[in-house]
Amino acid sequence: MPIDTINLDGYGNAPLPWSRAADALANYVADPGSTAFLSTCCPNGRPHTNGIGAVWMDDGFYFVSGPSTRKSRNLATQPHCTVTAQLEGIDVVVEGTAAIVTDPATLERVAAYYREHGWPVEVQGEAFTAPFNAPSAGPPPWHLYYLTPRSVVGVATTEPHGATRWNLL
Repeated sequence: MPIDTINLDGYGNAPLPWSRAADALANYVADPGSTAFLSTCCPNGRPHTNGIGAVWMDDGFYFVSGPSTRKSRNLATQPHCTVTAQLEGIDVVVEGTAAIVTDPATLERVAAYYREHGWPVEVQGEAFTAPFNAPSAGPPPWHLYYLTPRSVVGVATTEPHGATRWNLL
């Protein structure tokens, strides 16, 4: 639940209820037709954005990346990031910090979710392997990351319209 709600709408619309974003996120399924985007910060301060197959579980986003990729190297030095997604009736930007997941039970649970949605991933040690992944993920094995949300900005794409920021921490 948000600790603070800020109306960002410049057209007189009321703040969006948190339930609208929360329900859309809970129903989000990563599949070939739904790309989320991860933005990280390079060492020189420049932004870096890349498409990812994000999964919303445990009130945050999970995603994978190979250790040698730019996004993983950025997260190793600066864990602050955002994930954006176009959801049913609302676009969201989720801001927070990402960390590598090493808990075996969580790795297995998230891998099972990915398998249910068409990616034949397996847990190998503290990482994932599969016969294929997005080219931007780098070669296997891939780390599983969890983004702990700090805030969410939602912009409604259907009525009632509005734009709202929910601070979660």
